[in-house]
Amino acid sequence: MDLNIIWFLLIGVLLVGYSVLDGFDLGAGILQLFTKGEEEKKALLKSIAPFWDGNEVWLLTGGGALFAAFPHVYATVFSGFYLALMLLLVALIFRAVSIEFRNQVESEGWKGFWDITFTVSSFVTALLLGVALGNIFTGIPLDGEMNYTGSFFTLLRPLPLFVGLTGVAMIITQGAAYLLMKTDGDLQARVKVWIKRSWLAFVILSVLTTLLTLIIDSSKVSAIFCGLAGWIALAVFLVGVILVRVFLAKDEFFKVFIASSLIIVSMFLVVGAAIYPNLVPALEAANSLNIYNSSSSQLTLTVMLVIALIGMPVVIAYTIYIYRAFRK
Repeated sequence: MDLNIIWFLLIGVLLVGYSVLDGFDLGAGILQLFTKGEEEKKALLKSIAPFWDGNEVWLLTGGGALFAAFPHVYATVFSGFYLALMLLLVALIFRAVSIEFRNQVESEGWKGFWDITFTVSSFVTALLLGVALGNIFTGIPLDGEMNYTGSFFTLLRPLPLFVGLTGVAMIITQGAAYLLMKTDGDLQARVKVWIKRSWLAFVILSVLTTLLTLIIDSSKVSAIFCGLAGWIALAVFLVGVILVRVFLAKDEFFKVFIASSLIIVSMFLVVGAAIYPNLVPALEAANSLNIYNSSSSQLTLTVMLVIALIGMPVVIAYTIYIYRAFRK
């Protein structure tokens, strides 16, 4: 296995880690809108308070790894998706501000404003990330010089939007799965209702997205299942979808969370299987950015891999420590 493939997989791992971990607190943020009373809102916020900012480290690390290993991809995506990324940045900022500012003033109006801001910013973040993944899956207009030739509205095509909405439903399911482990009583009972509804919405949207893919570009489906990775992704997806309901019926909430996380892993496996060896597929295949024509030098990839092999265990270790310390 060469260094380019290793970095393709490593960036995938970082994005999966971010989606699984920050996914649950984004989902919890969206679900806060449906809580009742101050005590329930505080319970929800306290459940994610020790983790939410640390979870975002995975996104920053993924962006840094992309810059180091595939600078042409970084340049194309960050320039072409500029407006969308600015909206994402604003949403992330307001989300953080909402958590920090909410309890600074004892006023129902003040807290209500930041509660709505927290929910909206969490939803917008999840949707934009899902739409971005949908565009990578679908392909974007690029010219021969690796420049994005579309506009902001080009990113809002039907298929990427459906991928984004499917992602939002999955994020809500992930958030509800996490809250099942952190709540009890009436709130936990309502969380059970929320996860059943979000799970059903996710399944329906997944089917509709698949049908839309077959209509718009059936070659994507063929690309997914031309290799072993696509079949593994399908198996993981089906196992995760089924086990969420199986473990939910048995009140085995940690296992529900693991099953939900497996679904997220499978979604990235599907996209990876569909686009490999590309990182940013172009509508004209010849203009696509792949793991070879967009990469750094072999020396850079080697040095950065050594740094990653030193740094990643540290990140994983302190992440595990924090989750153990606040496991109750």
